[in-house]
Amino acid sequence: MEDKNLSEFIKIAYKYGKVKDLSEAFKECPVEEEWHKGKIENILKEKDEQYNNYEIGDIVFVENYYYLNGKQGENHLFVIIDQNNLAVPIENFGMLISSNLDKLKYNSNKLIRKDKENGLNRDSIVKTDVVYKILNSQIAFKIGKVDLNKIEEYKESFYKKLQ
Repeated sequence: MEDKNLSEFIKIAYKYGKVKDLSEAFKECPVEEEWHKGKIENILKEKDEQYNNYEIGDIVFVENYYYLNGKQGENHLFVIIDQNNLAVPIENFGMLISSNLDKLKYNSNKLIRKDKENGLNRDSIVKTDVVYKILNSQIAFKIGKVDLNKIEEYKESFYKKLQ
């Protein structure tokens, strides 16, 4: 995949077949196993902020999107780790966030502790072995943000998994 608007990180992810469709995220981490069960009301509480522009580090809730085959997707949290380099990014690349801490036994999963800035209701994991392509139109809302140093840590974990 040669696209001048993609970062070197995403080009490498494509090269190794590590950029996946969102439908793949839900096969590995079914929403039924998450604390929120895919329900907006379990995540939002009083947060109902609307954004049209997302940034690297944002934690977003993806809901009610449709795959290319027309099937409706599930609801889940992702952290945006990269974007295309267009003036107004409409294509994001994210890593899945799961509240299933049992999966910490896999070295590609990194603990993310809940705090006020990230907006998580529970300690969770970031799955750093795969990157998912997420369009702005697939994002319902942003719940918080993680530090860019954490994003670099997630990318480093991704690179280590490739070796």
